[in-house]
Amino acid sequence: MSIISLVNALPGAVAQGLIWGIMAIGVYITFRILDIADLSVDGSFCTGAAVCVMMMQAGCSVGVSMVCAFLAGMAAGLATGVFHVFFGIPAILAGILTQLGLYSVNLKIMGKSNQAINVDKYNLLVSLRYIKNVAWFRNTILIVAVIIVVIIAVLYWFFGTELGCSLRATGCNEQMARAEGINTGFCRILGLMVSNGLVAFSGCLLGQYQGFSDVNMGRGAIVIGLAAVIIGEAIFGKIFRNFWSTLLAVAFGAVIYYIVVQFVIWMGIDTDLLKLLSALVVAIFLGIPYWKSKISPKLARKGGA
Repeated sequence: MSIISLVNALPGAVAQGLIWGIMAIGVYITFRILDIADLSVDGSFCTGAAVCVMMMQAGCSVGVSMVCAFLAGMAAGLATGVFHVFFGIPAILAGILTQLGLYSVNLKIMGKSNQAINVDKYNLLVSLRYIKNVAWFRNTILIVAVIIVVIIAVLYWFFGTELGCSLRATGCNEQMARAEGINTGFCRILGLMVSNGLVAFSGCLLGQYQGFSDVNMGRGAIVIGLAAVIIGEAIFGKIFRNFWSTLLAVAFGAVIYYIVVQFVIWMGIDTDLLKLLSALVVAIFLGIPYWKSKISPKLARKGGA
């Protein structure tokens, strides 16, 4: 493949990376703020796409379909929160249970394993066809970038409120937060709902972008989300230090991830290995802090000697 083919494919990779960046922001809320490994996102991502596609097929506007997709994702997060808080199930197992249940729910929503929509028949907000040869204000990259800015602004405001600070305190030190009179169970459920709502919203955008929803489209979403979070923090961590810029770094991490994926495809590497490479990248970046903590004391002792 020529370098020209790689350059031509980059706008699509950037657009897809921005869409997944919204999902990565949702993963960041549970993984970093609440300190929860929520595996239900693999199911709620598909739920968002399924709800959006089916509602548009039923004649609903794209705006209404996207709002309903977000609410469906929040409902999935609520289920995980109930399993975790009220049933006492560990968060990772609660997410697995929700993910398992959502597989059947998504099949029922779509009626079969996949459903398609045509950009010529439906007024989509984003689409692969809106990358090139369209008016600038309809370009998918611009639209998704604006959506990300709005989401970050809303989250920045929300986490500055009393409720948002309570949620952050719950993830930082749950026992201390409980001692201060914070309802930590409610905060955990709320965080899971917001996270999965954003994940489902990302899924509904991807469903429009690629023109279909599939019951397996969310498989491995948590790995992509974690990769975006880790890459964003590793590359921009020393530059972006406050909350809103960290969320922006996470979105950039997803873009970088998809550019790398596109580069791997251009290099001719077997695409069946992409998930394995993603898992290795996440494992390496997650292990860096641990090895730093192991190596730093030894270097300090040598320096002191």
